[in-house]
Amino acid sequence: MIVWSNPMSKPRYIMALDQGTTSSRAIIFDQRGEMVSVAQRPFNQYFPKPGWVEHDGKEIWASQVAVLTEALAKSRLDAADIQAIGVTNQRETTLVWDRATGEPLYNAIVWQDRRTSRYCDEIRDEWQAKIQDKTGLVLDAYFSATKAKWILDNVEGARARAERGELCFGTVDTWLIWNFTRGKVHVTDPSNASRTMLYNIHTLDWDDELLKLFGVPRAMLPEVKSSSEVYGETSNRYTECKIPIAGIAGDQQAALFGQLCTEKGMLKNTYGTGCFLLMNTGDTPVKSANNLLTTVAWQIGGKTTYALEGGVFVGGAAIQWLRDGARLIRTSADINNLAHTVEDNGGVYFVPALTGLGAPYWDQYARGALLGITRGTTDGHIARATLEGIAFQVYDIVKAMEADAGQATSQLRVDGGASKSDYLMQTQSDLFAFDIVRPRTIETTALGAAYLAGLATGYWPSIEALHEQWQVGQVFKPKLSPERVQHMLHYWHKAVRAARHWIEE
Repeated sequence: MIVWSNPMSKPRYIMALDQGTTSSRAIIFDQRGEMVSVAQRPFNQYFPKPGWVEHDGKEIWASQVAVLTEALAKSRLDAADIQAIGVTNQRETTLVWDRATGEPLYNAIVWQDRRTSRYCDEIRDEWQAKIQDKTGLVLDAYFSATKAKWILDNVEGARARAERGELCFGTVDTWLIWNFTRGKVHVTDPSNASRTMLYNIHTLDWDDELLKLFGVPRAMLPEVKSSSEVYGETSNRYTECKIPIAGIAGDQQAALFGQLCTEKGMLKNTYGTGCFLLMNTGDTPVKSANNLLTTVAWQIGGKTTYALEGGVFVGGAAIQWLRDGARLIRTSADINNLAHTVEDNGGVYFVPALTGLGAPYWDQYARGALLGITRGTTDGHIARATLEGIAFQVYDIVKAMEADAGQATSQLRVDGGASKSDYLMQTQSDLFAFDIVRPRTIETTALGAAYLAGLATGYWPSIEALHEQWQVGQVFKPKLSPERVQHMLHYWHKAVRAARHWIEE
């Protein structure tokens, strides 16, 4: 049983700052890993051109400060009650700012942004193999390197200023910590660094050859520290007393840790804006032969843990499109009731390639496709097809991951907002013919960041102690016949073929 570190003293807490693609959150956890308080604030999405996605870095920062304050107020706690802060963030999203003033040179270019796709095509033949060998990544506009290059190439005077050391580069974790420490700390961790396409996952350092290729001066890069250590403290300007910042992990790696997939072969899927499936591969990076990514999961106590990853660009975002674009539902939760108005998908299949296809296809020119529509098609069929389209994409990644790992999967741990959909989870179990396990706490991304910060400051004594806390919420077991599943998969893959290479530029 977990007890307070010092039962004679006032209980303390850990705060996780979870900066996502559509909102910023702050969650306070107690020593049992239970949520004490949650605050969330959405921020604007900007789409200046087709395929371009941007955020206002200052708005991200302001929203994160606001939810920190709100979470404390809701829980009636003071900053002095928080032992440490862990930070987890949307990955690959890229910011460049003035080292002296802290002013961003340009909006944050979001991981979904496709503006550098053509440049990636131009250098692919020469550089794809070398980039994969060094970074574990495929050459794609998804990652930070080409986004940073674009800012330096397109903002007047930026490149010269970067070479003089006047500018800072960072992913969102780096940006938040820079601001919370008022410019004293410019850091990231290996899980985020490994998503930039500038970091060598074997030497665990920025790679000079890739820095030269993308024209990113080393002087603007953050220092890479472990995922669990004290990096600095918040400024009194934002909290009435200084709070140690002691954990960093990209959102998907944080979720893997929050699910306590700490043993080799364990895997999880997060159903968020996108869907991201990670498998712990231990202390050895596994090179994928099936278009998956090799990434750093975390680094704790000098030990680096690696993972295989497959990413779906549009997961929960497909439900958002159904709400905001197609306007078939008023709230995201409505999709479940709408899906239950019909017995099956009516032969309708939706490929949610709204920003291209991620793993294992990596087709940046694919586009969304809704196929199989007849006069009998209803909004319920489209709702079902949308949820199933998310599950099908995850299925394709798991099969590629099994091939790379050389082993079959028997269980998948799930989290994220869309994992609340019982229909989606049941569909996922039916496709795989094994158990889908949803934990009691599905906010595992934030929990993972909290765990990392708590381990660094002695709030939790060990990873083994954390395993005592993890609790199953619900298990979904397969129900559909294998014949029905194969029928669905046949038409899904037929639909994918129709959606691929739609844009011919």
